[in-house]
Amino acid sequence: MLLTLFFYIFTNDYLKAMNKKHLYLLIFIFGVATVSLALPPPPPPPTDEPGCWPPPCIPIDGGISLLIAAGAIYGGRKLYSKQKEKNAL
Repeated sequence: MLLTLFFYIFTNDYLKAMNKKHLYLLIFIFGVATVSLALPPPPPPPTDEPGCWPPPCIPIDGGISLLIAAGAIYGGRKLYSKQKEKNAL
């Protein structure tokens, strides 16, 4: 596909209409994209810590209780303000 694009650019009058800076930018972008897709991902950093032991290392309470408490306080405050507003009328 890339070869077809270059063939089209260099054989037609498209090159005359296109600014050379745009052509060089296009070639650079295609080159960087090709090289960046070809590189493998970097290896993970080495660690001296052992893996997960005991096996279920998933935290059950990762702040969920604080979120529930904050929601209860917010809901209670809203109910209190609605009740206060209703009694004021």
